[in-house]
Amino acid sequence: MAWDFETDPEFQAKLDWADAFVTEKVEPLDLVWPGLEFTPLEGKRREAVEPLKQAVREQGLWATHLGPELGGAGYGQMKLSLLNEILGRSSWAPIIFGCQAPDTGNAEVIAHFGTAEQKERYLQPLLNGELFSCYSMTEPQGGSDPGTFTCAAVKDGDEWVINGWKFFSSNAKTASFFIVMVVTNPDVEIYRGMSMFLVPADAPGIKIEKNFGMGAEHEGSHALIHYDNVRVPADALLGDEGQAFAIAQTRLGGGRIHHAMRTIGMAQRAIDMMCERALSRRTQGSLLADKQFVQGYIADSYAQLKQFRLFVLYTAWSIDKHNNYLKVRKDIAAIKVLMPGVLHDIAQRALQIHGALGVTNDMPFTRMMVGAAVMGLADGPTEVHKVTVAKQVLRDYKPSEDLWPTRYGPKLKALAREQYAEYLEHEVGNF
Repeated sequence: MAWDFETDPEFQAKLDWADAFVTEKVEPLDLVWPGLEFTPLEGKRREAVEPLKQAVREQGLWATHLGPELGGAGYGQMKLSLLNEILGRSSWAPIIFGCQAPDTGNAEVIAHFGTAEQKERYLQPLLNGELFSCYSMTEPQGGSDPGTFTCAAVKDGDEWVINGWKFFSSNAKTASFFIVMVVTNPDVEIYRGMSMFLVPADAPGIKIEKNFGMGAEHEGSHALIHYDNVRVPADALLGDEGQAFAIAQTRLGGGRIHHAMRTIGMAQRAIDMMCERALSRRTQGSLLADKQFVQGYIADSYAQLKQFRLFVLYTAWSIDKHNNYLKVRKDIAAIKVLMPGVLHDIAQRALQIHGALGVTNDMPFTRMMVGAAVMGLADGPTEVHKVTVAKQVLRDYKPSEDLWPTRYGPKLKALAREQYAEYLEHEVGNF
């Protein structure tokens, strides 16, 4: 038996340091520079942020998802889960700890599939936190369904020419380069006909037509991009021609569970705020905490988050055990299905307990609820992941061999009587 729900003392000390550091040093950045996490550091912001990054490096907690050869600690998913719970409380925390999306996934695929020249040009500055990147995959006509993609690259001598549209390319306006997924061979099935390219953000022909905001944002950072005869050299190809889907799965598998880890931190923060409010406010002659409806909200939120957290940790453990995202595909997809509901439900209950104050932008609950809706769409919509879960579950079953279900009562009774026939034939009585 190898069951264990404890964290080893040495790593727990790291988590305790990160917890205090994020609370005291990082969360205030969300208040003084909100929404500027993905803006290149300049002036006073650089003076303030660089020492924080250095403190993280000194603790050995910088870019811990990467191996030592890339400057990280090479943490497995279990350790990453526990650390990311803490980082999920702050928008700035992933930047300070060198693990912000989409740069984490982009760094991972360049590390796996990039050439030495590509790693020198793009990967190392990305790992150093000196620039940002953009993953440009989905398209306006079909969302995340690659079977509808039309953005294409055509070979022209020693260059590729990219034409088409991409939608919701996050952080494009501040990125230094894009990873663009395009059709390179329309004559084969889609899973062999798409490739990825590393494209500098200042390449002629890249036109950001609009940056979409989420919820009440006036201008966001999710771009509609027109690639209009964008020329890149042959060595801009990431991996092999036709390898885009293999690269995408390497990137998305880890990203989905990392989103779940940080969701736990956000949801726990909502529960903390909910409980404080319940113990601080009185109405109708007693504390909110004494009201059974409020107690129900707290109990439901606690149980919902505990169940989700255990599932995420189990899935992280499974990834570490098998070292193969495909073997854990079912559970990763199930986490993706559950994640939006967990955050939405807990944030909505916290909002309700805060009353009118809860719906204002002085509190984070509406942003959390919009974030939950986004997570129901990002990295594949919830419905697609439900289909994946169902298909994976059904693989472990087989149909009944005759007209009646295997657990049909008369069928089972007949089999049981046959099994014990030698004893039953001597019995006298009614059956």
